[in-house]
Amino acid sequence: MIKTTPVILVGVDFGEPHFDLELVELGLLAQTAGLDPIACMTCKRKAPDAALFVGSGKADEIKAMMLETGAQEVLFDQALSPAQQRNLERHLECAVNDRTLLILEIFASRARSHEGKLQVELARLQYLSTRLVRRWSHLERQKGGIGNRGGPGETQIELDRRMITESITRIKARLVIVKKQRNTQRKQRERTGTFAISLVGYTNAGKSSLFNSLVKAKTYAADQLFATLDTTTRQLYLGADHTGRGLQASLSDTVGFIRDLPHGLVDAFEATLQEAASADLLLHVIDAASPNYLEQIGHVQKVLAEIGAAEISQILIFNKFDAIAEDARPAELMGQFELDGKTVPRLYVSALTNKGIPELREMLLGWVKSTT
Repeated sequence: MIKTTPVILVGVDFGEPHFDLELVELGLLAQTAGLDPIACMTCKRKAPDAALFVGSGKADEIKAMMLETGAQEVLFDQALSPAQQRNLERHLECAVNDRTLLILEIFASRARSHEGKLQVELARLQYLSTRLVRRWSHLERQKGGIGNRGGPGETQIELDRRMITESITRIKARLVIVKKQRNTQRKQRERTGTFAISLVGYTNAGKSSLFNSLVKAKTYAADQLFATLDTTTRQLYLGADHTGRGLQASLSDTVGFIRDLPHGLVDAFEATLQEAASADLLLHVIDAASPNYLEQIGHVQKVLAEIGAAEISQILIFNKFDAIAEDARPAELMGQFELDGKTVPRLYVSALTNKGIPELREMLLGWVKSTT
């Protein structure tokens, strides 16, 4: 049996409408990363404390909870500055991490393709470059002198910073090549007139399960956050047009989005997310059983705007119909939904039971026919 690190979850309510009082999502992220959330603490503040984020009084409460529960690490639901993280570790005498690092670690463990690994490493190094002061007092020793790299008087921390900067430059150059290769593949699809569809949505909405249902693929799918990271593209046969010619589209399953997705990851995954930005149609997959689905739609729309995909046509796919209470299920699978001031088609499906999948295929066939 693998021993997991017991952690305390901490969230601070600054008056944001999406504040997760029960820290449910942070707990799921922690479990996905192999941690064991054993207690949680929330508090309200008008603004973060510059030194300890939560203030000295609340920091003392967290330390007391650690002694009481035996927790070995503290995990914050918000991003901490390097100074706040360092001060909290000194005050609490334990490892302190934030939501950003947690997501980075999950991505690092899940990336499988060469491109995905490059993208995660880039985001990790960009995060690390701001944390060189964290707990590393030994880095302040002078390393200069004859025969030592860096010249007289250059500190170890400066050397580390320079090495990280050089690594970031190398990875960015390699990702430029990957991006060119993807652009070439997309241009080939455009030349052949292939209609491009991308699945987008909040993490764990069931994109990969829906992808497998539509193209009979075997993409890894699990009931957990960020089960898959690497983009997968398959041909989706939809049927024949009036002349009997077979119609098909390329279907891409992309990485899931999440609230407060670190900007470094959005930037690093630009090449992958371009599959969504260059699509002819987006299937925006939503966890219909989630009580927070409206907020999750908003977070996805925000990321789509960041990658230049906000104007692409969407169909909202409300997945997990089977998980909705019977008295809360819609009377009709098909309908309309108001999205950012526009009326868009919506469809309820269940990738698990195949409910609504034939209707989705029919809807996609009609969409492709209208463009050919």
